[in-house]
Amino acid sequence: KILNSQMQELKTNTLGNIVVKLPLPPGAFSTLWENDEMFKNLYFAKFPGYYDTMDAGYMDEDGYVYVMSRVDDVINVAGHRLSAGAIEESVLLHKSVADCAVVGLEDSLKGHVPLALCVLQNGVDTTDEELENEIVSQVREHIGPVAAFRKVIVVKQLPKTRSGKIPRATLASLVNGKPYQIGSTIEDPDVFKVLEDVVKAKL
Repeated sequence: KILNSQMQELKTNTLGNIVVKLPLPPGAFSTLWENDEMFKNLYFAKFPGYYDTMDAGYMDEDGYVYVMSRVDDVINVAGHRLSAGAIEESVLLHKSVADCAVVGLEDSLKGHVPLALCVLQNGVDTTDEELENEIVSQVREHIGPVAAFRKVIVVKQLPKTRSGKIPRATLASLVNGKPYQIGSTIEDPDVFKVLEDVVKAKL
């Protein structure tokens, strides 16, 4: 099922929390190693009677479930829950973008607005302003104006874990000027300092 945080089932094609009704099949997910209490609190306390996958997604008219991102990757824009992953997919459709990360930038009016940090392909010959306008138009076309997407920052490199994942929560803290911790699995921790300087100059 797809539920909101008040445990109400959401209509089709609406982003929400993906949960699985209990009981789970025998042996499917019995506990966490030597930590039964955390196991219960982490996966079963938020939605009683359900297993919380901690994934965000939606269900279509035929009952197919689409996993869009982790729940903590959802950006709340003026009450609309938007998937950072879906916005990233839209940004990556631009021929000049090699990689990107979308995080929520705090906004006094809307709560948060999406901010894209983009790594460009080699040999791109365009101004940052032109590129930003093109990407913003593209996201509006694919996601819609509800995304309130207006800001792109070009960076040389994005931080990634050794398994290739982008630490969005850490990046969100960085762009909002909050303290952040660099995880031990980050491949090149020095990227954060470079990013911090670029973001401060652009925001």
